[in-house]
Amino acid sequence: MASTDFNKMLYTPLPEADPVVQNIIDKEVWRQFTGLELIASENLTSRAAMDANGSILTNKYSEGLPNARYYGGNEYIDELEILCRKRALEAFHLDPAKWGVNVQPYSGSTANFAALTALIQPQDRLMGLGLPDGGHLTHGYYTAKKKMTASSIYFQSLPYAITKDTHLIDYVALAEQARIFKPKLIICGASAYPRDWDYAAIKKVTEKEGAFLMCDMAHTSGLVAAQELNDPFEYCDVVTTTTHKTLRGPRAGLIFFRKDLPNSPDLEKRVNEAVFPACQGGPHNNTIAAVAVALKQVADPAFKQYAKQVIANARTLGARLVEHGYKLQTGGTDNHLVLWDLRPLGLTGSKVEKVCDLMGITINKNAVSGDASAQVPGGIRLGTSALTSRNMLEADVKQVADFLHRAVQLSLLLQKEAGSKLLKDFVRVATSQEEGKQGFAQVKQLRDEVQKFATKWPLPGVDVTTLKKPEGLHELL
Repeated sequence: MASTDFNKMLYTPLPEADPVVQNIIDKEVWRQFTGLELIASENLTSRAAMDANGSILTNKYSEGLPNARYYGGNEYIDELEILCRKRALEAFHLDPAKWGVNVQPYSGSTANFAALTALIQPQDRLMGLGLPDGGHLTHGYYTAKKKMTASSIYFQSLPYAITKDTHLIDYVALAEQARIFKPKLIICGASAYPRDWDYAAIKKVTEKEGAFLMCDMAHTSGLVAAQELNDPFEYCDVVTTTTHKTLRGPRAGLIFFRKDLPNSPDLEKRVNEAVFPACQGGPHNNTIAAVAVALKQVADPAFKQYAKQVIANARTLGARLVEHGYKLQTGGTDNHLVLWDLRPLGLTGSKVEKVCDLMGITINKNAVSGDASAQVPGGIRLGTSALTSRNMLEADVKQVADFLHRAVQLSLLLQKEAGSKLLKDFVRVATSQEEGKQGFAQVKQLRDEVQKFATKWPLPGVDVTTLKKPEGLHELL
Protein backbone atom coordinates (compact mmCIF):
# COMPACT_ATOMS: atom_id res chain seq x y z
CA MET A 1 0.00 0.00 0.00
CA ALA A 2 1.38 3.38 -1.01
CA SER A 3 2.39 5.83 1.70
CA THR A 4 0.01 8.74 2.33
CA ASP A 5 2.60 11.01 3.89
CA PHE A 6 1.81 13.58 1.22
CA ASN A 7 -1.56 14.18 2.92
CA LYS A 8 -0.31 14.62 6.48
CA MET A 9 -0.50 18.39 6.06
CA LEU A 10 -4.29 18.12 5.71
CA TYR A 11 -4.63 17.16 9.35
CA THR A 12 -2.24 19.66 10.90
CA PRO A 13 -3.81 22.57 12.83
CA LEU A 14 -2.98 26.10 11.73
CA PRO A 15 -0.61 27.06 14.57
CA GLU A 16 1.60 24.11 13.68
CA ALA A 17 1.06 24.08 9.91
CA ASP A 18 1.65 27.80 9.33
CA PRO A 19 2.77 29.76 12.39
CA VAL A 20 3.42 32.81 10.22
CA VAL A 21 -0.25 33.11 9.21
CA GLN A 22 -1.34 32.24 12.74
CA ASN A 23 0.83 35.06 14.07
CA ILE A 24 -0.78 37.54 11.67
CA ILE A 25 -4.23 36.44 12.84
CA ASP A 26 -3.11 36.75 16.48
CA LYS A 27 -1.87 40.27 15.82
CA GLU A 28 -5.19 41.25 14.28
CA VAL A 29 -7.06 39.81 17.27
CA TRP A 30 -4.84 41.89 19.54
CA ARG A 31 -5.42 45.02 17.46
CA GLN A 32 -9.19 44.60 17.66
CA PHE A 33 -9.12 43.85 21.38
CA THR A 34 -6.85 46.74 22.37
CA GLY A 35 -8.42 49.34 20.09
CA LEU A 36 -11.75 51.01 19.36
CA GLU A 37 -13.48 50.27 16.05
CA LEU A 38 -15.43 53.26 14.71
CA ILE A 39 -15.45 52.58 10.96
CA ALA A 40 -19.13 52.82 10.02
CA SER A 41 -18.92 50.01 7.47
CA GLU A 42 -17.46 47.50 9.93
CA ASN A 43 -18.91 45.41 12.75
CA LEU A 44 -17.98 42.40 14.88
CA THR A 45 -19.68 39.17 13.85
CA SER A 46 -20.57 36.34 16.23
CA ARG A 47 -18.58 33.28 17.19
CA ALA A 48 -21.32 31.13 15.60
CA ALA A 49 -21.00 32.99 12.29
CA MET A 50 -17.22 32.60 12.37
CA ASP A 51 -17.59 28.87 13.10
CA ALA A 52 -19.88 28.47 10.08
CA ASN A 53 -17.63 30.58 7.86
CA GLY A 54 -14.64 28.40 8.73
CA SER A 55 -16.46 25.14 8.17
CA ILE A 56 -16.02 22.20 5.81
CA LEU A 57 -18.65 23.74 3.52
CA THR A 58 -15.75 25.56 1.87
CA ASN A 59 -14.98 22.26 0.07
CA LYS A 60 -18.14 22.14 -2.04
CA TYR A 61 -18.79 23.56 -5.52
CA SER A 62 -22.43 24.38 -6.23
CA GLU A 63 -22.85 26.53 -9.32
CA GLY A 64 -26.50 27.11 -10.09
CA LEU A 65 -29.52 27.22 -7.80
CA PRO A 66 -31.07 24.71 -5.38
CA ASN A 67 -32.38 21.68 -7.27
CA ALA A 68 -30.72 22.97 -10.44
CA ARG A 69 -26.96 22.62 -9.90
CA TYR A 70 -24.19 21.95 -12.38
CA TYR A 71 -22.52 19.56 -9.91
CA GLY A 72 -23.71 16.54 -7.98
CA GLY A 73 -23.62 16.05 -4.23
CA ASN A 74 -25.45 19.26 -3.38
CA GLU A 75 -28.41 17.92 -1.41
CA TYR A 76 -27.23 19.53 1.84
CA ILE A 77 -26.02 22.69 0.12
CA ASP A 78 -29.51 23.02 -1.37
CA GLU A 79 -31.00 22.61 2.10
CA LEU A 80 -28.66 25.31 3.43
CA GLU A 81 -29.35 27.83 0.66
CA ILE A 82 -33.12 27.36 0.91
CA LEU A 83 -32.86 27.90 4.68
CA CYS A 84 -30.80 31.05 4.18
CA ARG A 85 -33.37 32.45 1.73
CA LYS A 86 -36.19 31.72 4.17
CA ARG A 87 -34.37 33.42 7.02
CA ALA A 88 -33.53 36.44 4.85
CA LEU A 89 -37.20 37.00 4.01
CA GLU A 90 -38.22 36.48 7.63
CA ALA A 91 -35.56 38.88 8.92
CA PHE A 92 -37.05 41.69 6.82
CA HIS A 93 -40.69 40.68 7.40
CA LEU A 94 -41.32 39.89 3.72
CA ASP A 95 -44.09 37.81 2.15
CA PRO A 96 -42.44 34.99 0.14
CA ALA A 97 -45.32 35.18 -2.35
CA LYS A 98 -44.29 38.75 -3.20
CA TRP A 99 -40.54 38.80 -2.60
CA GLY A 100 -37.62 36.57 -3.47
CA VAL A 101 -33.95 36.76 -2.55
CA ASN A 102 -30.64 35.61 -3.99
CA VAL A 103 -28.14 34.85 -1.21
CA GLN A 104 -25.13 34.02 -3.39
CA PRO A 105 -23.41 37.42 -3.98
CA TYR A 106 -19.86 37.53 -2.66
CA SER A 107 -20.17 41.17 -1.52
CA GLY A 108 -22.32 44.27 -1.72
CA SER A 109 -20.50 45.55 -4.79
CA THR A 110 -21.07 42.33 -6.74
CA ALA A 111 -24.68 42.30 -5.56
CA ASN A 112 -25.14 45.83 -6.88
CA PHE A 113 -23.62 45.12 -10.27
CA ALA A 114 -25.66 41.94 -10.63
CA ALA A 115 -28.80 43.94 -9.79
CA LEU A 116 -27.91 46.54 -12.44
CA THR A 117 -27.27 43.75 -14.94
CA ALA A 118 -30.72 42.34 -14.22
CA LEU A 119 -32.61 45.63 -14.31
CA ILE A 120 -31.14 47.63 -17.20
CA GLN A 121 -29.15 47.26 -20.40
CA PRO A 122 -25.62 48.52 -21.15
CA GLN A 123 -25.57 52.30 -21.65
CA ASP A 124 -29.01 52.73 -20.10
CA ARG A 125 -29.28 55.66 -17.73
CA LEU A 126 -29.21 55.52 -13.94
CA MET A 127 -29.14 58.03 -11.09
CA GLY A 128 -27.59 57.60 -7.66
CA LEU A 129 -26.54 59.89 -4.82
CA GLY A 130 -23.20 61.52 -5.65
CA LEU A 131 -20.15 60.17 -3.81
CA PRO A 132 -19.15 63.53 -2.26
CA ASP A 133 -22.68 63.78 -0.83
CA GLY A 134 -22.58 60.36 0.83
CA GLY A 135 -23.27 57.97 -2.06
CA HIS A 136 -21.34 54.86 -3.02
CA LEU A 137 -18.85 54.02 -5.76
CA THR A 138 -21.20 51.41 -7.24
CA HIS A 139 -24.02 53.92 -7.74
CA GLY A 140 -22.52 55.35 -10.93
CA TYR A 141 -19.53 57.31 -9.64
CA TYR A 142 -17.21 59.04 -12.11
CA THR A 143 -14.96 62.09 -12.22
CA ALA A 144 -14.42 64.68 -14.91
CA LYS A 145 -11.43 62.67 -16.12
CA LYS A 146 -12.37 59.04 -15.54
CA LYS A 147 -15.25 56.60 -15.20
CA MET A 148 -14.25 55.03 -11.92
CA THR A 149 -16.43 51.95 -11.46
CA ALA A 150 -18.30 49.39 -13.56
CA SER A 151 -21.59 51.17 -12.84
CA SER A 152 -20.34 54.24 -14.71
CA ILE A 153 -18.31 52.34 -17.31
CA TYR A 154 -21.20 50.20 -18.55
CA PHE A 155 -24.08 52.59 -17.85
CA GLN A 156 -24.69 56.32 -18.21
CA SER A 157 -25.08 57.89 -14.80
CA LEU A 158 -26.07 61.24 -13.36
CA PRO A 159 -25.66 61.94 -9.64
CA TYR A 160 -28.28 63.66 -7.56
CA ALA A 161 -27.28 65.66 -4.49
CA ILE A 162 -28.01 66.99 -1.04
CA THR A 163 -29.03 70.59 -0.37
CA LYS A 164 -26.35 73.15 0.39
CA ASP A 165 -28.00 74.39 3.56
CA THR A 166 -29.47 71.35 5.36
CA HIS A 167 -27.30 68.70 3.63
CA LEU A 168 -30.41 66.51 3.32
CA ILE A 169 -31.36 64.74 0.09
CA ASP A 170 -32.74 67.30 -2.37
CA TYR A 171 -35.82 65.40 -3.50
CA VAL A 172 -37.16 68.37 -5.50
CA ALA A 173 -33.97 68.69 -7.53
CA LEU A 174 -33.84 64.89 -7.93
CA ALA A 175 -37.30 64.94 -9.53
CA GLU A 176 -36.32 67.75 -11.89
CA GLN A 177 -33.09 65.99 -12.90
CA ALA A 178 -35.02 62.79 -13.58
CA ARG A 179 -37.55 64.68 -15.69
CA ILE A 180 -34.72 65.81 -17.97
CA PHE A 181 -32.33 62.81 -17.77
CA LYS A 182 -35.01 60.08 -18.10
CA PRO A 183 -33.21 57.33 -16.16
CA LYS A 184 -34.22 53.70 -16.42
CA LEU A 185 -33.15 53.21 -12.78
CA ILE A 186 -32.82 55.36 -9.66
CA ILE A 187 -30.71 54.07 -6.76
CA CYS A 188 -31.31 55.21 -3.20
CA GLY A 189 -29.08 54.39 -0.27
CA ALA A 190 -25.69 55.68 0.78
CA SER A 191 -22.42 54.99 2.54
CA ALA A 192 -22.03 58.28 4.41
CA TYR A 193 -25.51 59.79 4.85
CA PRO A 194 -26.54 60.06 8.51
CA ARG A 195 -30.27 60.54 7.94
CA ASP A 196 -33.20 58.33 6.97
CA TRP A 197 -34.70 58.22 3.47
CA ASP A 198 -38.04 59.37 2.07
CA TYR A 199 -38.60 56.36 -0.18
CA ALA A 200 -42.13 57.47 -1.04
CA ALA A 201 -40.82 60.70 -2.59
CA ILE A 202 -38.40 58.85 -4.86
CA LYS A 203 -41.08 56.28 -5.75
CA LYS A 204 -43.27 59.09 -7.11
CA VAL A 205 -40.38 60.10 -9.37
CA THR A 206 -39.76 56.59 -10.70
CA GLU A 207 -43.47 56.05 -11.34
CA LYS A 208 -43.66 59.30 -13.28
CA GLU A 209 -40.55 58.55 -15.35
CA GLY A 210 -41.16 54.81 -15.79
CA ALA A 211 -37.96 53.84 -13.98
CA PHE A 212 -37.04 51.02 -11.62
CA LEU A 213 -36.34 51.94 -7.99
CA MET A 214 -33.49 50.11 -6.27
CA CYS A 215 -32.34 50.58 -2.68
CA ASP A 216 -28.83 49.75 -1.53
CA MET A 217 -29.36 49.47 2.23
CA ALA A 218 -25.90 48.00 2.89
CA HIS A 219 -25.18 50.36 5.78
CA THR A 220 -28.58 50.36 7.41
CA SER A 221 -29.99 46.87 6.75
CA GLY A 222 -29.72 45.76 10.37
CA LEU A 223 -31.61 48.86 11.48
CA VAL A 224 -34.23 48.28 8.77
CA ALA A 225 -34.65 44.64 9.84
CA ALA A 226 -35.14 45.83 13.42
CA GLN A 227 -37.79 48.26 12.11
CA GLU A 228 -35.92 51.24 13.50
CA LEU A 229 -35.74 53.03 10.14
CA ASN A 230 -38.12 53.53 7.21
CA ASP A 231 -38.84 50.40 5.19
CA PRO A 232 -37.49 50.45 1.59
CA PHE A 233 -39.40 47.27 0.75
CA GLU A 234 -42.67 49.22 0.74
CA TYR A 235 -41.57 51.16 -2.32
CA CYS A 236 -38.59 49.57 -4.07
CA ASP A 237 -38.45 46.97 -6.83
CA VAL A 238 -35.04 45.61 -5.83
CA VAL A 239 -33.18 45.95 -2.52
CA THR A 240 -29.52 45.01 -2.06
CA THR A 241 -27.38 44.83 1.04
CA THR A 242 -24.12 43.67 2.46
CA THR A 243 -24.38 41.36 5.45
CA HIS A 244 -21.48 42.51 7.62
CA LYS A 245 -22.35 46.08 8.63
CA THR A 246 -25.34 46.74 10.88
CA LEU A 247 -26.66 43.25 9.97
CA ARG A 248 -23.60 41.89 11.86
CA GLY A 249 -22.92 38.84 9.72
CA PRO A 250 -19.99 37.68 7.54
CA ARG A 251 -18.80 39.58 4.49
CA ALA A 252 -21.31 38.86 1.71
CA GLY A 253 -24.29 40.34 -0.15
CA LEU A 254 -28.01 39.78 -0.72
CA ILE A 255 -30.37 40.80 -3.54
CA PHE A 256 -34.10 41.02 -2.79
CA PHE A 257 -36.51 41.35 -5.72
CA ARG A 258 -40.23 41.74 -6.22
CA LYS A 259 -42.00 38.78 -7.75
CA ASP A 260 -45.15 40.74 -8.63
CA LEU A 261 -43.84 43.54 -10.86
CA PRO A 262 -46.40 43.85 -13.69
CA ASN A 263 -43.86 45.44 -16.09
CA SER A 264 -41.17 42.86 -15.29
CA PRO A 265 -42.68 39.43 -14.58
CA ASP A 266 -39.37 37.68 -15.22
CA LEU A 267 -37.35 39.70 -12.70
CA GLU A 268 -36.61 36.66 -10.53
CA LYS A 269 -35.07 34.82 -13.47
CA ARG A 270 -33.11 37.89 -14.53
CA VAL A 271 -31.67 38.49 -11.05
CA ASN A 272 -30.66 34.86 -10.59
CA GLU A 273 -29.01 34.70 -14.03
CA ALA A 274 -27.27 38.03 -13.41
CA VAL A 275 -25.64 36.62 -10.27
CA PHE A 276 -24.69 33.36 -12.01
CA PRO A 277 -23.42 33.00 -14.66
CA ALA A 278 -23.27 36.68 -15.61
CA CYS A 279 -21.33 38.21 -12.71
CA GLN A 280 -19.79 35.45 -10.60
CA GLY A 281 -19.11 31.72 -10.37
CA GLY A 282 -19.89 29.15 -7.72
CA PRO A 283 -21.27 30.46 -4.42
CA HIS A 284 -19.23 30.42 -1.22
CA ASN A 285 -21.29 27.92 0.74
CA ASN A 286 -19.38 28.44 3.98
CA THR A 287 -20.24 32.13 3.85
CA ILE A 288 -23.89 31.42 3.02
CA ALA A 289 -23.97 29.25 6.15
CA ALA A 290 -22.62 32.15 8.20
CA VAL A 291 -25.19 34.50 6.63
CA ALA A 292 -27.94 32.06 7.64
CA VAL A 293 -26.62 32.05 11.20
CA ALA A 294 -26.54 35.86 11.31
CA LEU A 295 -30.08 36.13 9.91
CA LYS A 296 -31.35 33.81 12.64
CA GLN A 297 -29.80 36.19 15.17
CA VAL A 298 -31.46 39.17 13.47
CA ALA A 299 -34.87 37.56 14.07
CA ASP A 300 -34.15 37.31 17.81
CA PRO A 301 -35.82 40.06 19.91
CA ALA A 302 -32.41 40.87 21.39
CA PHE A 303 -31.27 42.13 17.98
CA LYS A 304 -33.92 44.86 18.05
CA GLN A 305 -32.50 46.00 21.37
CA TYR A 306 -29.05 46.00 19.80
CA ALA A 307 -30.25 48.12 16.85
CA LYS A 308 -31.90 50.63 19.19
CA GLN A 309 -28.65 50.91 21.13
CA VAL A 310 -26.59 51.42 17.97
CA ILE A 311 -28.74 54.45 17.09
CA ALA A 312 -28.75 55.75 20.67
CA ASN A 313 -24.97 55.47 20.76
CA ALA A 314 -24.58 57.27 17.43
CA ARG A 315 -26.79 60.13 18.60
CA THR A 316 -24.84 60.33 21.85
CA LEU A 317 -21.53 60.37 19.98
CA GLY A 318 -22.73 63.15 17.70
CA ALA A 319 -24.20 65.20 20.53
CA ARG A 320 -21.00 64.94 22.56
CA LEU A 321 -18.92 66.17 19.62
CA VAL A 322 -21.30 69.10 19.17
CA GLU A 323 -20.86 69.87 22.89
CA HIS A 324 -17.14 70.11 22.18
CA GLY A 325 -17.91 72.73 19.52
CA TYR A 326 -17.60 70.64 16.37
CA LYS A 327 -19.69 70.66 13.20
CA LEU A 328 -21.56 67.57 12.00
CA GLN A 329 -23.02 67.24 8.52
CA THR A 330 -26.83 67.48 8.90
CA GLY A 331 -26.27 68.40 12.55
CA GLY A 332 -26.78 64.86 13.86
CA THR A 333 -27.89 61.38 12.84
CA ASP A 334 -30.87 59.05 12.46
CA ASN A 335 -28.84 55.87 12.03
CA HIS A 336 -25.51 54.35 13.01
CA LEU A 337 -23.11 56.92 11.62
CA VAL A 338 -21.90 60.46 12.15
CA LEU A 339 -20.21 62.57 9.49
CA TRP A 340 -17.83 65.04 11.13
CA ASP A 341 -16.81 68.17 9.19
CA LEU A 342 -13.24 69.19 10.12
CA ARG A 343 -12.84 71.98 7.60
CA PRO A 344 -13.69 74.79 10.06
CA LEU A 345 -10.59 73.71 12.01
CA GLY A 346 -8.28 73.74 9.00
CA LEU A 347 -7.68 69.98 9.31
CA THR A 348 -8.07 67.16 6.79
CA GLY A 349 -9.66 63.84 7.56
CA SER A 350 -6.39 62.15 6.57
CA LYS A 351 -4.49 63.70 9.48
CA VAL A 352 -7.09 62.90 12.11
CA GLU A 353 -7.34 59.35 10.77
CA LYS A 354 -3.56 59.01 11.15
CA VAL A 355 -3.53 60.30 14.72
CA CYS A 356 -6.40 58.00 15.65
CA ASP A 357 -4.52 55.07 14.14
CA LEU A 358 -1.59 55.87 16.40
CA MET A 359 -3.96 56.00 19.38
CA GLY A 360 -5.65 52.71 18.52
CA ILE A 361 -8.94 54.25 17.32
CA THR A 362 -9.91 53.08 13.85
CA ILE A 363 -11.84 55.62 11.77
CA ASN A 364 -11.84 56.63 8.11
CA LYS A 365 -11.35 59.92 6.34
CA ASN A 366 -14.42 60.84 4.31
CA ALA A 367 -15.56 63.53 1.93
CA VAL A 368 -18.09 66.04 3.19
CA SER A 369 -20.36 68.12 0.99
CA GLY A 370 -18.36 70.64 -1.02
CA ASP A 371 -15.06 68.74 -0.95
CA ALA A 372 -13.12 69.03 -4.19
CA SER A 373 -11.27 65.73 -3.72
CA ALA A 374 -12.16 62.39 -2.17
CA GLN A 375 -8.40 61.78 -1.77
CA VAL A 376 -7.93 64.79 0.52
CA PRO A 377 -11.30 64.94 2.26
CA GLY A 378 -12.40 67.44 4.86
CA GLY A 379 -14.12 65.07 7.24
CA ILE A 380 -14.22 61.72 8.94
CA ARG A 381 -16.99 59.13 9.18
CA LEU A 382 -17.75 57.46 12.50
CA GLY A 383 -19.99 54.50 13.27
CA THR A 384 -21.19 52.87 16.49
CA SER A 385 -22.11 49.34 15.37
CA ALA A 386 -18.88 47.69 16.54
CA LEU A 387 -18.67 49.60 19.82
CA THR A 388 -22.22 48.49 20.58
CA SER A 389 -21.26 44.89 19.77
CA ARG A 390 -18.68 45.19 22.54
CA ASN A 391 -21.46 46.14 25.03
CA MET A 392 -20.83 49.89 25.16
CA LEU A 393 -23.70 52.18 26.15
CA GLU A 394 -24.20 55.96 26.01
CA ALA A 395 -21.88 56.83 28.92
CA ASP A 396 -19.10 54.76 27.37
CA VAL A 397 -19.57 56.38 23.97
CA LYS A 398 -19.22 59.79 25.59
CA GLN A 399 -15.77 58.66 26.76
CA VAL A 400 -14.96 57.65 23.18
CA ALA A 401 -16.12 61.06 21.95
CA ASP A 402 -13.82 62.69 24.48
CA PHE A 403 -10.91 60.63 23.12
CA LEU A 404 -11.80 61.86 19.62
CA HIS A 405 -11.91 65.46 20.84
CA ARG A 406 -8.44 65.10 22.31
CA ALA A 407 -7.24 63.50 19.06
CA VAL A 408 -8.41 66.50 17.07
CA GLN A 409 -6.84 69.00 19.45
CA LEU A 410 -3.63 66.98 19.28
CA SER A 411 -3.83 67.00 15.47
CA LEU A 412 -3.92 70.80 15.54
CA LEU A 413 -0.79 70.82 17.72
CA LEU A 414 1.01 68.35 15.47
CA GLN A 415 0.12 70.36 12.37
CA LYS A 416 1.56 73.47 14.03
CA GLU A 417 4.71 71.65 15.11
CA ALA A 418 5.15 70.18 11.62
CA GLY A 419 5.44 73.66 10.17
CA SER A 420 3.59 72.61 7.03
CA LYS A 421 0.30 71.08 5.97
CA LEU A 422 1.92 68.07 4.29
CA LEU A 423 0.82 64.69 5.67
CA LYS A 424 4.39 63.32 5.67
CA ASP A 425 5.58 66.16 7.92
CA PHE A 426 2.56 65.67 10.16
CA VAL A 427 3.33 61.96 10.55
CA ARG A 428 7.00 62.69 11.20
CA VAL A 429 6.36 64.88 14.24
CA ALA A 430 3.66 62.51 15.51
CA THR A 431 5.96 59.49 15.53
CA SER A 432 9.37 60.88 16.50
CA GLN A 433 10.71 62.44 19.70
CA GLU A 434 12.07 65.61 18.16
CA GLU A 435 13.57 68.02 20.63
CA GLY A 436 11.15 70.75 21.60
CA LYS A 437 8.13 68.94 20.20
CA GLN A 438 5.28 67.95 22.51
CA GLY A 439 3.11 65.98 20.09
CA PHE A 440 4.75 62.55 20.36
CA ALA A 441 4.42 62.35 24.15
CA GLN A 442 0.74 63.30 23.97
CA VAL A 443 0.05 60.72 21.26
CA LYS A 444 1.68 58.02 23.38
CA GLN A 445 -0.26 59.04 26.49
CA LEU A 446 -3.53 58.90 24.57
CA ARG A 447 -2.62 55.51 23.15
CA ASP A 448 -2.08 54.13 26.66
CA GLU A 449 -5.42 55.52 27.85
CA VAL A 450 -7.33 54.15 24.85
CA GLN A 451 -5.79 50.70 25.30
CA LYS A 452 -6.67 50.65 29.00
CA PHE A 453 -10.26 51.60 28.15
CA ALA A 454 -10.63 49.22 25.19
CA THR A 455 -9.36 46.15 27.02
CA LYS A 456 -12.18 46.43 29.57
CA TRP A 457 -14.61 45.14 26.96
CA PRO A 458 -15.25 41.66 25.51
CA LEU A 459 -14.55 40.82 21.87
CA PRO A 460 -17.10 38.54 20.13
CA GLY A 461 -15.68 35.16 19.17
CA VAL A 462 -12.58 35.53 21.34
CA ASP A 463 -11.79 34.38 24.88
CA VAL A 464 -10.03 37.54 25.98
CA THR A 465 -9.06 36.04 29.36
CA THR A 466 -6.47 33.86 27.63
CA LEU A 467 -5.12 36.46 25.19
CA LYS A 468 -1.41 37.09 25.17
CA LYS A 469 0.38 39.87 23.38
CA PRO A 470 1.78 38.33 20.16
CA GLU A 471 5.24 38.89 18.81
CA GLY A 472 5.89 41.08 15.78
CA LEU A 473 3.27 43.73 16.40
CA HIS A 474 3.63 46.84 14.24
CA GLU A 475 4.40 49.22 17.07
CA LEU A 476 3.42 52.58 15.62
CA LEU A 477 4.97 54.49 18.49
